Amino acid sequence: MHTLRVASYNIHKGFASPPLFHRRMTIHDLRLKLHSFNADVVFLQEVHGQHDRHAKRYPNWPSAPQYEFLADTMWSDFAYGRNSVYDAGHHGNAILSRFPIIKWDNQDVSTHRFESRGLLHCEIGVPGWPESLHCVCVHLGLRGHERSRQMEKLRQRIERLVPPAAPLVVAGDFNDWRRHATHELAHPLNLYEVFEQVKGRSARTFPALMPLMSLDRIYVRGFRVFSAHVHHGRVWARISDHAALTATLLPL
Repeated sequence: MHTLRVASYNIHKGFASPPLFHRRMTIHDLRLKLHSFNADVVFLQEVHGQHDRHAKRYPNWPSAPQYEFLADTMWSDFAYGRNSVYDAGHHGNAILSRFPIIKWDNQDVSTHRFESRGLLHCEIGVPGWPESLHCVCVHLGLRGHERSRQMEKLRQRIERLVPPAAPLVVAGDFNDWRRHATHELAHPLNLYEVFEQVKGRSARTFPALMPLMSLDRIYVRGFRVFSAHVHHGRVWARISDHAALTATLLPL
Protein backbone atom coordinates (compact mmCIF):
# COMPACT_ATOMS: atom_id res chain seq x y z
CA MET A 1 0.00 0.00 0.00
CA HIS A 2 1.53 3.31 -1.09
CA THR A 3 -0.73 5.86 0.67
CA LEU A 4 -2.87 6.09 3.79
CA ARG A 5 -5.89 8.38 3.89
CA VAL A 6 -7.10 9.42 7.34
CA ALA A 7 -9.93 11.58 8.67
CA SER A 8 -10.70 13.10 12.07
CA TYR A 9 -14.07 14.46 13.15
CA ASN A 10 -15.78 15.51 16.37
CA ILE A 11 -19.31 14.47 15.41
CA HIS A 12 -21.15 16.27 18.27
CA LYS A 13 -22.98 13.03 19.19
CA GLY A 14 -24.75 13.01 15.83
CA PHE A 15 -26.59 16.31 16.27
CA ALA A 16 -26.40 19.70 14.61
CA SER A 17 -25.21 22.75 16.53
CA PRO A 18 -27.64 24.77 18.71
CA PRO A 19 -30.34 26.07 19.10
CA LEU A 20 -30.52 23.55 21.93
CA PHE A 21 -34.28 23.03 22.00
CA HIS A 22 -34.57 22.33 18.28
CA ARG A 23 -31.82 19.75 17.92
CA ARG A 24 -31.63 18.13 14.51
CA MET A 25 -30.26 14.63 14.31
CA THR A 26 -27.55 14.46 11.65
CA ILE A 27 -26.20 10.94 11.95
CA HIS A 28 -27.57 9.86 8.54
CA ASP A 29 -26.09 12.89 6.74
CA LEU A 30 -22.89 12.33 8.67
CA ARG A 31 -22.56 8.77 7.40
CA LEU A 32 -22.81 9.98 3.80
CA LYS A 33 -20.17 12.65 4.40
CA LEU A 34 -17.79 10.21 6.08
CA HIS A 35 -18.14 7.77 3.20
CA SER A 36 -17.32 10.55 0.74
CA PHE A 37 -13.90 10.98 2.39
CA ASN A 38 -12.91 7.48 1.22
CA ALA A 39 -10.60 7.29 4.24
CA ASP A 40 -8.75 4.17 5.31
CA VAL A 41 -8.85 5.10 9.00
CA VAL A 42 -11.30 7.47 10.68
CA PHE A 43 -10.84 9.04 14.13
CA LEU A 44 -14.15 10.09 15.73
CA GLN A 45 -14.90 11.97 18.94
CA GLU A 46 -18.18 12.45 20.85
CA VAL A 47 -19.67 9.20 19.58
CA HIS A 48 -22.74 7.68 21.24
CA GLY A 49 -22.39 4.03 22.07
CA GLN A 50 -25.89 4.06 23.55
CA HIS A 51 -28.59 6.59 24.39
CA ASP A 52 -31.97 5.19 25.39
CA ARG A 53 -33.83 8.52 25.50
CA HIS A 54 -32.72 9.53 22.00
CA ALA A 55 -33.70 6.09 20.70
CA LYS A 56 -37.25 6.67 22.00
CA ARG A 57 -37.50 10.29 20.87
CA TYR A 58 -36.17 10.03 17.29
CA PRO A 59 -37.96 7.55 15.01
CA ASN A 60 -34.94 7.08 12.73
CA TRP A 61 -32.37 6.72 15.53
CA PRO A 62 -29.99 3.92 14.46
CA SER A 63 -30.60 0.58 16.15
CA ALA A 64 -26.84 -0.07 16.22
CA PRO A 65 -24.29 2.01 18.17
CA GLN A 66 -23.27 5.12 16.25
CA TYR A 67 -19.77 3.86 15.49
CA GLU A 68 -21.15 0.64 14.02
CA PHE A 69 -23.84 2.51 12.05
CA LEU A 70 -21.22 4.88 10.62
CA ALA A 71 -18.82 2.06 9.76
CA ASP A 72 -21.54 0.38 7.66
CA THR A 73 -19.87 -1.59 4.84
CA MET A 74 -17.07 0.96 4.34
CA TRP A 75 -14.95 0.04 7.38
CA SER A 76 -14.80 -3.62 8.35
CA ASP A 77 -13.18 -3.05 11.74
CA PHE A 78 -13.91 -0.56 14.50
CA ALA A 79 -13.09 0.10 18.13
CA TYR A 80 -14.97 2.20 20.67
CA GLY A 81 -13.62 3.69 23.88
CA ARG A 82 -16.44 4.40 26.32
CA ASN A 83 -15.50 7.49 28.32
CA SER A 84 -18.59 9.22 29.71
CA VAL A 85 -21.35 7.08 31.27
CA TYR A 86 -24.77 8.36 32.39
CA ASP A 87 -28.26 7.01 33.07
CA ALA A 88 -29.40 7.08 29.42
CA GLY A 89 -26.21 5.60 27.96
CA HIS A 90 -22.60 6.54 27.18
CA HIS A 91 -20.31 8.20 24.63
CA GLY A 92 -16.62 8.30 23.80
CA ASN A 93 -14.09 8.01 20.97
CA ALA A 94 -14.10 5.58 18.05
CA ILE A 95 -11.72 4.45 15.31
CA LEU A 96 -13.02 2.95 12.07
CA SER A 97 -10.59 0.98 9.89
CA ARG A 98 -10.55 -0.73 6.50
CA PHE A 99 -7.78 -2.96 7.82
CA PRO A 100 -7.75 -5.44 10.71
CA ILE A 101 -7.49 -3.94 14.18
CA ILE A 102 -5.05 -6.33 15.82
CA LYS A 103 -5.61 -5.01 19.32
CA TRP A 104 -6.92 -1.92 21.06
CA ASP A 105 -7.12 -0.31 24.47
CA ASN A 106 -8.87 2.72 25.97
CA GLN A 107 -6.85 4.48 28.68
CA ASP A 108 -8.77 6.64 31.15
CA VAL A 109 -7.06 10.04 31.42
CA SER A 110 -9.86 11.86 33.25
CA THR A 111 -8.67 14.46 35.74
CA HIS A 112 -11.99 14.81 37.61
CA ARG A 113 -15.39 13.10 37.66
CA PHE A 114 -17.19 15.89 35.79
CA GLU A 115 -15.24 15.49 32.53
CA SER A 116 -14.44 11.94 31.43
CA ARG A 117 -11.67 11.57 28.86
CA GLY A 118 -9.83 8.65 27.28
CA LEU A 119 -7.08 7.70 24.83
CA LEU A 120 -8.29 5.09 22.32
CA HIS A 121 -5.20 3.30 21.02
CA CYS A 122 -5.46 0.82 18.13
CA GLU A 123 -2.79 -1.32 16.52
CA ILE A 124 -3.74 -1.93 12.88
CA GLY A 125 -2.33 -4.45 10.43
CA VAL A 126 -1.93 -2.77 7.04
CA PRO A 127 -1.26 -5.28 4.22
CA GLY A 128 2.34 -5.16 3.03
CA TRP A 129 3.62 -2.95 5.85
CA PRO A 130 6.50 -4.36 7.91
CA GLU A 131 5.27 -2.69 11.11
CA SER A 132 1.79 -2.30 12.54
CA LEU A 133 0.15 1.10 12.23
CA HIS A 134 -0.50 2.70 15.63
CA CYS A 135 -3.47 5.06 15.89
CA VAL A 136 -4.52 7.07 18.93
CA CYS A 137 -7.83 8.95 19.01
CA VAL A 138 -8.00 11.73 21.61
CA HIS A 139 -10.44 14.27 23.00
CA LEU A 140 -8.66 16.36 25.61
CA GLY A 141 -10.04 18.48 28.44
CA LEU A 142 -11.25 22.07 28.43
CA ARG A 143 -8.76 23.41 30.99
CA GLY A 144 -5.09 23.97 30.26
CA HIS A 145 -3.69 22.12 33.27
CA GLU A 146 -5.92 19.13 32.47
CA ARG A 147 -4.71 19.00 28.88
CA SER A 148 -1.10 19.16 30.02
CA ARG A 149 -1.58 16.16 32.30
CA GLN A 150 -3.44 14.27 29.58
CA MET A 151 -0.75 15.01 27.00
CA GLU A 152 1.87 13.80 29.44
CA LYS A 153 0.00 10.50 29.82
CA LEU A 154 -0.33 10.27 26.04
CA ARG A 155 3.39 10.92 25.58
CA GLN A 156 4.24 8.26 28.19
CA ARG A 157 1.93 5.76 26.52
CA ILE A 158 3.49 6.27 23.11
CA GLU A 159 7.03 6.06 24.49
CA ARG A 160 6.12 2.82 26.26
CA LEU A 161 4.04 1.02 23.63
CA VAL A 162 4.85 2.34 20.15
CA PRO A 163 8.15 1.18 18.59
CA PRO A 164 10.21 4.08 17.21
CA ALA A 165 10.07 2.63 13.68
CA ALA A 166 6.32 2.00 13.69
CA PRO A 167 4.08 4.41 11.74
CA LEU A 168 1.96 6.51 14.11
CA VAL A 169 -1.09 8.78 13.77
CA VAL A 170 -2.50 10.73 16.72
CA ALA A 171 -5.68 12.61 15.88
CA GLY A 172 -8.74 14.17 17.45
CA ASP A 173 -10.07 17.16 19.32
CA PHE A 174 -7.20 18.58 21.37
CA ASN A 175 -9.10 21.67 22.62
CA ASP A 176 -5.68 23.28 22.34
CA TRP A 177 -6.41 26.83 21.20
CA ARG A 178 -3.16 28.01 22.85
CA ARG A 179 -1.13 25.54 20.74
CA HIS A 180 0.73 23.98 23.66
CA ALA A 181 0.63 20.51 22.09
CA THR A 182 3.51 21.43 19.78
CA HIS A 183 5.94 21.74 22.67
CA GLU A 184 4.34 19.35 25.15
CA LEU A 185 3.60 16.46 22.79
CA ALA A 186 4.83 16.83 19.20
CA HIS A 187 8.44 17.88 19.75
CA PRO A 188 9.27 15.26 22.44
CA LEU A 189 7.84 12.46 20.27
CA ASN A 190 9.11 13.72 16.89
CA LEU A 191 5.52 14.12 15.66
CA TYR A 192 4.46 16.51 12.90
CA GLU A 193 1.07 18.16 12.46
CA VAL A 194 -0.14 17.55 8.91
CA PHE A 195 -1.48 21.06 8.22
CA GLU A 196 1.66 22.68 9.60
CA GLN A 197 3.63 20.57 7.14
CA VAL A 198 1.67 21.52 4.01
CA LYS A 199 -0.03 24.81 4.95
CA GLY A 200 2.38 26.35 7.45
CA ARG A 201 -0.09 26.33 10.36
CA SER A 202 -2.67 24.03 11.92
CA ALA A 203 -6.19 24.24 10.51
CA ARG A 204 -8.95 26.30 12.11
CA THR A 205 -11.81 23.94 12.89
CA PHE A 206 -14.20 25.61 15.35
CA PRO A 207 -16.92 26.69 14.92
CA ALA A 208 -17.59 24.79 11.70
CA LEU A 209 -19.54 27.59 9.99
CA MET A 210 -16.66 30.06 10.17
CA PRO A 211 -13.72 28.53 12.05
CA LEU A 212 -11.70 30.80 14.34
CA MET A 213 -9.88 28.32 16.59
CA SER A 214 -7.56 25.43 15.86
CA LEU A 215 -8.90 22.69 18.13
CA ASP A 216 -8.63 19.55 15.97
CA ARG A 217 -5.30 18.11 14.82
CA ILE A 218 -3.70 15.20 13.02
CA TYR A 219 -0.15 14.42 14.19
CA VAL A 220 1.97 11.82 12.39
CA ARG A 221 5.31 10.05 12.62
CA GLY A 222 6.85 7.92 9.90
CA PHE A 223 4.95 9.63 7.10
CA ARG A 224 5.29 12.37 4.53
CA VAL A 225 2.16 14.47 4.14
CA PHE A 226 0.89 14.47 0.56
CA SER A 227 -2.23 16.59 1.16
CA ALA A 228 -4.46 17.93 3.96
CA HIS A 229 -7.90 19.49 3.85
CA VAL A 230 -10.33 21.05 6.34
CA HIS A 231 -14.05 20.65 5.61
CA HIS A 232 -16.02 23.62 6.91
CA GLY A 233 -18.81 26.00 5.91
CA ARG A 234 -22.59 26.07 5.99
CA VAL A 235 -23.12 22.46 4.88
CA TRP A 236 -20.71 21.13 7.49
CA ALA A 237 -22.11 23.37 10.25
CA ARG A 238 -25.45 21.61 9.76
CA ILE A 239 -23.80 18.35 10.81
CA SER A 240 -21.48 19.27 13.71
CA ASP A 241 -20.03 22.29 15.48
CA HIS A 242 -16.51 21.15 14.47
CA ALA A 243 -15.02 21.01 10.99
CA ALA A 244 -13.70 17.69 9.72
CA LEU A 245 -10.07 17.04 8.76
CA THR A 246 -8.69 14.71 6.09
CA ALA A 247 -5.11 13.96 5.05
CA THR A 248 -3.33 11.69 2.60
CA LEU A 249 -0.07 10.27 3.95
CA LEU A 250 2.91 8.61 2.28
CA PRO A 251 4.86 6.09 4.43
CA LEU A 252 8.57 6.85 4.70
